[in-house]
Amino acid sequence: MIETFKTIYKPAAAEITEKKSRFIGHAFPVSNEDEALALLTGIRKEHAKAGHNCFAWQIGEAGRFTRQSDDGEPSGTAGMPILDMLRKEGIQNALVVVTRYFGGTLLGTGGLVRAYGRAAKEAVAASIIIEKILHQKFSINCSYNLSGKLQYEILQGNHIILDTIYTNVVEFVVLAETPYSNQFVKMIADSSAGQAKTKQLEQIYCANIDNKFVLFDK
Repeated sequence: MIETFKTIYKPAAAEITEKKSRFIGHAFPVSNEDEALALLTGIRKEHAKAGHNCFAWQIGEAGRFTRQSDDGEPSGTAGMPILDMLRKEGIQNALVVVTRYFGGTLLGTGGLVRAYGRAAKEAVAASIIIEKILHQKFSINCSYNLSGKLQYEILQGNHIILDTIYTNVVEFVVLAETPYSNQFVKMIADSSAGQAKTKQLEQIYCANIDNKFVLFDK
């Protein structure tokens, strides 16, 4: 799994007008090409009367899977500007579709490139660009006597405590950034003199959005 990558937070749309042509940008977070194709099909149905539904996606580590289409526009004037925008912004796991309703005036090659690129960029901006960071989830069981010290050490290390469960012991459910997982386990062992029990759970993506941690399953 990718340890960290930039993507978009939620589906969004933005519209611009250029010489009476409407360009509607649609941005979607996606996890695979099948999902991207399904969303593209939906846009094509919704805007079946549009002249063009041009698109690009970039999916996987280092943009392993990319695809773009001019959908009838002159070659290189629509799909590639959208893909170039995703690459320039470093955005992965995203699909951007730009729908054009022709306004009666030809824009020329340069005008099309600028319009499609701008509509795509504004749609992505509306969707909010985030950084997803892969975290390892842990369960930490300790005695009540140790719980205060461990809680302090966990927070001092800028790890995330998702939950604290009180039974006959105290259980902390914690997220640690994946590259620091081994250091985290060692810190818990050292801080508790080996008394706390650490269990490794699943990996999960986390992003800081408006100073709140949001969890993602992919």
